[in-house]
Amino acid sequence: MPAATDEDGKRVFEKPQLPGPFGDKVPPTMPDFLDLSRHFTPEERAVRDTVRAFVDARVLPVIADHFEKGTFPNDLIPEIAKLGLLGCNLQGYGCAGLSEIGYGLAMQELERGDSGIRSFASVQGGLVMYPIHAFGSEAQKEKYLPKMAKGEIIGCFGLTEPDWGSNPSGMRTVARDDGDSFVLNGTKRWITNGNLAHVALVWAKLGGVDGQVHGFLVPTDAKGFEARPIHKKMSLRASVTSELILEDVRIKKDQLLPGVKGMKGPLSCLTSARFGIAWGVIGAMQACFDCAVDYAKHRVQFAGKPIASHQLVQAKFAEMLTQITTAQLYAVEVARHKEAGTLRPQHVSMIKRNNVRSALEIARTCRDILGGNGITLEYPIMRHLMNLETVSTYEGTHDVHTLILGQEVTGISAFE
Repeated sequence: MPAATDEDGKRVFEKPQLPGPFGDKVPPTMPDFLDLSRHFTPEERAVRDTVRAFVDARVLPVIADHFEKGTFPNDLIPEIAKLGLLGCNLQGYGCAGLSEIGYGLAMQELERGDSGIRSFASVQGGLVMYPIHAFGSEAQKEKYLPKMAKGEIIGCFGLTEPDWGSNPSGMRTVARDDGDSFVLNGTKRWITNGNLAHVALVWAKLGGVDGQVHGFLVPTDAKGFEARPIHKKMSLRASVTSELILEDVRIKKDQLLPGVKGMKGPLSCLTSARFGIAWGVIGAMQACFDCAVDYAKHRVQFAGKPIASHQLVQAKFAEMLTQITTAQLYAVEVARHKEAGTLRPQHVSMIKRNNVRSALEIARTCRDILGGNGITLEYPIMRHLMNLETVSTYEGTHDVHTLILGQEVTGISAFE
């Protein structure tokens, strides 16, 4: 289902020719109570419909089995790349150059399939391609971005360490200047795509633990580099999560990102990726809501009536519809700020905090509506619920974003 391209090779999304069981019909729209899509451009709606069709035809039929087995559907990577979804809001270098709304809708639809699929695309685009695009040299951009957009080079983002999660500035990974090269030592943990990656963007302190933080593009086949998969996860099972070990890893000087130093580098990457997360979890909300509504209309209990006719169940749907609509409004408004250049990190903290919390609450409520059936992989709800427990933790926990907003209100940091 490739997107068309213009004369410059830029992907152009048109009304999709859908595969599989859909024929030429676009899958039904998920909850959009205020009809926000009327504000979207034709291209943005085409992006949503194209990715929705891809998820319905290619992701949903296989994702429960991958989740149960703890495997990632590697065969979907070329298809995701062909759709133009890797780094899709970046300009040039073979990237799709979508609007921020278009990017958000793409992440929403990928996560409607599974958080692991959206996380793969978010890390590739928001955490690796974005910093190369923003802070890399022209040679680095030309070397990596076109092949990353095609899915020929996969990247991972090495920031979190075993003892340094919410406080990444305490990292102990270091880089030493050794003449014509840098030598890196340290450990990174909870790294999405780690065992898929050809290049790892590793954040390390140059000159020792008191040095400035810099970003280094480390080939994963470098001597002394090892990626170890993390097993026995109960969440994000259809995602590759790894620990990175760097022991005297020597890289060339031109592998350092020249355009940034200090924590501004990794934190700006997190802001970019959190924006995609806040959109993505709307897809998880929609998937759970849609499943629960359909189930409640057909599940008959008490006096031969469907449970959807009962007041308590309808009250739950009313509350969930309100939460989904609020999350959509937040995401659209912050996307407009991003497009206008007025986005602040605190804006993203608010929508990441609110939307993930709402998604968790909705998934739990929908699981309750399905009763015992809600815990099986026959339905998507428990899978989304378990995934969202990780989404709530990574790239800033609920409490961390609470304190960011608290500092915004009071002017006083609670982190110090």
